[in-house]
Amino acid sequence: MLEKPGGANAQKPMILQRKRGLQAVLLLLQCILVALSFLLPLLGTGFFRTLSLQQIAHYPIYTLIMMAGLIVESNRRDHASKQFNPFGHSFLRQHQVSLHQTLYAMGALFVYLAWARDNYISRISLVVWMPVLYLILLWSNRYLWAMLAHSLFSGIRKGRILLIGSPPKALHLRSWLNSKEIFGMDTLGILNDDPFDPAVSGDLRRLGRVADAEKVIREYGITQVILLQLPEAPEQHRKLMAAMERHGVRLLIFNNLEEKLNHPVIYLEDEGHHFISLRKEPLENPLNRIAKRTLDILISVPVVVLILPWISIFVWFLQRLYSPGPVFFKQVRAGIQNNQFLIWKYRTMHTNNPDAARQVTLGDERVYRGGQFLRRFSIDELPQFWNVLRGDMSVTGPRPHLIEHNEQFAKQIASYPIRTVVKPGITGLAQVRGFRGEARTPTDIALRLESDIVYLENWRLSLDLAIILRTVWQMVSPPKTAY
Repeated sequence: MLEKPGGANAQKPMILQRKRGLQAVLLLLQCILVALSFLLPLLGTGFFRTLSLQQIAHYPIYTLIMMAGLIVESNRRDHASKQFNPFGHSFLRQHQVSLHQTLYAMGALFVYLAWARDNYISRISLVVWMPVLYLILLWSNRYLWAMLAHSLFSGIRKGRILLIGSPPKALHLRSWLNSKEIFGMDTLGILNDDPFDPAVSGDLRRLGRVADAEKVIREYGITQVILLQLPEAPEQHRKLMAAMERHGVRLLIFNNLEEKLNHPVIYLEDEGHHFISLRKEPLENPLNRIAKRTLDILISVPVVVLILPWISIFVWFLQRLYSPGPVFFKQVRAGIQNNQFLIWKYRTMHTNNPDAARQVTLGDERVYRGGQFLRRFSIDELPQFWNVLRGDMSVTGPRPHLIEHNEQFAKQIASYPIRTVVKPGITGLAQVRGFRGEARTPTDIALRLESDIVYLENWRLSLDLAIILRTVWQMVSPPKTAY
């Protein structure tokens, strides 16, 4: 996703600028409060004791380290899309944030003291001071925010919002609008051409029709217009835009595209053109694919060279006892972009199997006695590391199905083929979540598809490692669906 000059923050609308700015001011004041309150542990148990020159010299370093911890914690919340709004969360949430801030600040300081072997301050006094720091941060997160907001967003900074469009859509935004009052944004009313129904409109005040927009903007001193939908008539749209430009009114357009598509959407800009996509695809990044392929090779080479020969001998003896025939079973499966490849497995069914395409069920008569053991502990899948080494598969990814099954599942769920945009895997997110074995109903298919889509949209190397570790555990302790 490309950004225009000025950076992402420069492109944010006024409401988000106010929110981010208020959060930054709060963080700045919290850093100052922490610096001032830190004099307590610095003074130690004797409050009126004269400070040594070494303690005074180290005080700025201690405070800067703790401030850095607070900043790191704040950035972590921003990157996790969990921006803190005290007036939008419960006291429990305020407590959690304050506790995290305390741990980050003190953790950073203790790491520094251990690294620098700094003994100019008592560790005991720091531990005693931690509850004081927590209470200061909790107070600031609960009360200081309101004081700042009242000071920064009152008087000439007070904003007045006018809604234009359907009252039911306005009600959909009602809780969001209420949460913006703390930022000095008051919703005065709505303009709508449809018959006004108080039962549908709730406590929204109707200020007129859409054609009255300029009059209402002028009369009420509107500073922000929110269009709940674009006017259908182009001429009406042009007049509305011109009126807002003449009076210097900000414009926001409510986007309900996700509601219409019944799917999350992603907005991107490339070379001045704007697009909407339905999903992220981290594995379209060549660097991510190289990292994933490197992990595949690092795992598959030792398995193919050191483990498969011994396991193959064991399987050969097992088959001699219960079902003589070929050690391996090869079958055409659907790979990335539905490209076909031959998948390798240890044979777990009798050789005279008339219907290899039928899904295996619990107690399936086609599976020989030793094959049940191989399937339950996923030993039959180990030859697929050869497919990984060849590049047909990855260690992790959506499981590859028979061509017939892919066609059958796609008829039941239209979006099913999307899972083929990445390489299939020996194991996957759906499997470690317990969605394996026979898919009996459309719900079974949908649950697996949901996990596959979560995987392809949120891939990262740590996710692959987590899936591999959980798969290893399931090989030792198989779930009930393993058969």
